[in-house]
Amino acid sequence: MDKKPIGIYIHVPFCAGKCPYCNFYSVEPEGNLINLYTEAVCKEIKSNLGICAVPVDSIYLGGGTPALIEIKNIDKIINTIYKCFPMCNPEITIELNPSCHSAIDFYELKKIGINRVSLGMQSINQHELNKLGRSHTLSDTEKSIYNLREAGIHNISLDIMAATPNQTEADLLKSLNFCTDNFIPHLSVYLLKIEESTKFFKIKDSLSLPDEDTQAKIYLLADHFLTSHGYKHYEISNFCKNDMESKHNLKYWNCDEYLGIGPSAHSFINGKRFFYKNSLSEFIENPFQISDGSGGSLEEYCMLRLRLKDGLNEKDYKMKFGENIPRIFYERAKKYADLGFICLSEHGISLTPKGFLVSNNLISKLIL
Repeated sequence: MDKKPIGIYIHVPFCAGKCPYCNFYSVEPEGNLINLYTEAVCKEIKSNLGICAVPVDSIYLGGGTPALIEIKNIDKIINTIYKCFPMCNPEITIELNPSCHSAIDFYELKKIGINRVSLGMQSINQHELNKLGRSHTLSDTEKSIYNLREAGIHNISLDIMAATPNQTEADLLKSLNFCTDNFIPHLSVYLLKIEESTKFFKIKDSLSLPDEDTQAKIYLLADHFLTSHGYKHYEISNFCKNDMESKHNLKYWNCDEYLGIGPSAHSFINGKRFFYKNSLSEFIENPFQISDGSGGSLEEYCMLRLRLKDGLNEKDYKMKFGENIPRIFYERAKKYADLGFICLSEHGISLTPKGFLVSNNLISKLIL
């Protein structure tokens, strides 16, 4: 059987400044670092050709702030991928800040192959943007959306952060209404999580954060609002219209293969997981991939698939493992289905929006 196409993730580790909630690896783009990084990425893409030797149907440039490496370097990276791998109608995504409309030519992005953009909007409310350390404004978001569409890039995703300090339901609804009013096809709605090694973690006791019950209420509010406006809640944090799911992110949740390039980037290829260290200097001078063990086990597949609205599907499960979903999973799920956390059918097992809120706990009770 021919192998399924893989995805390629490029981690761009440059940021002009660190947001107080962000724990992704990034550094400031000083001196000649951008050019050195770009050359290292292209060299690593070429060196991994023999590992994969399969078509690519998604490329994702994340960060960090990918726009900081400029169009010429983005083009060089995409061109290198095209030269090394056969392409299968790829979805090519880049993460952008809403304020970049004045610094990057969206027509040029389209010209070099970018066909999907994820904008880090987070909110349309200025007081929320200030608390989150974001430098853009609502006007920036509006201009970016307009300019992207003028350039012919219509596959747009917006990030929205929920359960932020002092956020009200009205605040969240303003941002959600903005998305529906502007016919945005894909939304990522994240509950703020206070991560170690962030500024928010250091000052967490002084932040006015919602308790768990309020977080749940806000999450279910977003679910109800968006699904009532025609969005499919296809993954714990993601919603889309017209089958516009993120092709790349589905690689993770379907336990499909992907190659990650760049400092801190992770990969899953040929049943093995590996990653690069969180060090730009090492990636440039002596890049090597660190083994992270095997992947794709039955338990891991179940854990990842249950993040999706479709959950564990009998047909897909049998195709992958040659057997039906274990009956013990259904037996364990029964009581949670009665409580509204799980949906059971002849087709399989899936979590409800209420179940998504406690997914880690539920999944461990079902499969471990």
